[in-house]
Amino acid sequence: MTRTGGRKTTAVAGLAALSILALWTAPGRLSAQSLDIPSKDWGLSFGNSKSFTGLRFNFRDSRVERVTGINVTLWMPRKDNEGAVVTGLSLGAVPRGGRLRGVQLGLLGVGADSSLTGLSVGGLGAGAGDDVKGIALALAGVGAGENLRGIAIAGLGAGAGENVTGLLAGGLGVGAGEDLTGIAFGGLGAGAGENITGLVVGGLGAGCGENLVGIGIGGLGVGAGGRIEGIVVAGLGAGAPEIRGLALCGLGVGGEDLRGAFLAFGTVHVAKGGRLTGLAASAFNYCRGTVSGLSIGIVNYAWKIEKGVQLGLVNIVRDNPKGLRVLPVFNTRF
Repeated sequence: MTRTGGRKTTAVAGLAALSILALWTAPGRLSAQSLDIPSKDWGLSFGNSKSFTGLRFNFRDSRVERVTGINVTLWMPRKDNEGAVVTGLSLGAVPRGGRLRGVQLGLLGVGADSSLTGLSVGGLGAGAGDDVKGIALALAGVGAGENLRGIAIAGLGAGAGENVTGLLAGGLGVGAGEDLTGIAFGGLGAGAGENITGLVVGGLGAGCGENLVGIGIGGLGVGAGGRIEGIVVAGLGAGAPEIRGLALCGLGVGGEDLRGAFLAFGTVHVAKGGRLTGLAASAFNYCRGTVSGLSIGIVNYAWKIEKGVQLGLVNIVRDNPKGLRVLPVFNTRF
């Protein structure tokens, strides 16, 4: 080796030694976990710092306690990171922690073991084990194990295990395990395990296990296990034990207690012992109970009319005296 080469090698080694010495003596800290400048608590951090405020870079988080500021992670955290609280801006392939608050942007997804709050955008999915609050957007799905409050839009589906309040939109379906309050759009279906209050639209169907109050629109059908109050529009049919309001259906609408206006190309059907109060207009109005109002159709059938009339080609009132039970054009209570 030449003398010049030896001098260069010595100089490089000396600079490296001085750099290491500077890191140890400058107002910063180098540990087995991270390099933090100028302090272990704030500033600029490289590595798995546990509690930090400022700009932080790490490959994979593990047992992090708190990060406030900008947290950039290249890969999803380990399972022992469920207690981390990150407030500010989270960036990476899959930003994740116990609680994420602020803006979360994930190339693949965004997740929280407890809660997501703020704006969350995930390439594939975004979700939390407990609650999602704010705006959540994902190409595949958005979900909350418990409650979702705000706006959730996903290419495939969006929903919550318990309650949803706000706007839900999914290319395939949206739903809530309990109550849904607000606006819900599902490419195939939209529903709730208990109640819906607001506007619900399903490409094929929309419904809930208990009461629907507001507007329900289904490409094929709309239904509720309890009561529908408001406006129902269905390509084929709509049904509930009780319906209050306006129903427009391609094929039919049915229930036990119908009050309002019911229009269908096929049939308006009232179950045995039920009641129709208001207007029924369809090809075949089939009331196996009591009618109070107006029935217009090709064929109108009622067991009993209290106050009202039937208008159509064939009008049947089973409770009328003989000779007045079946009449053309018009029938009523006699």
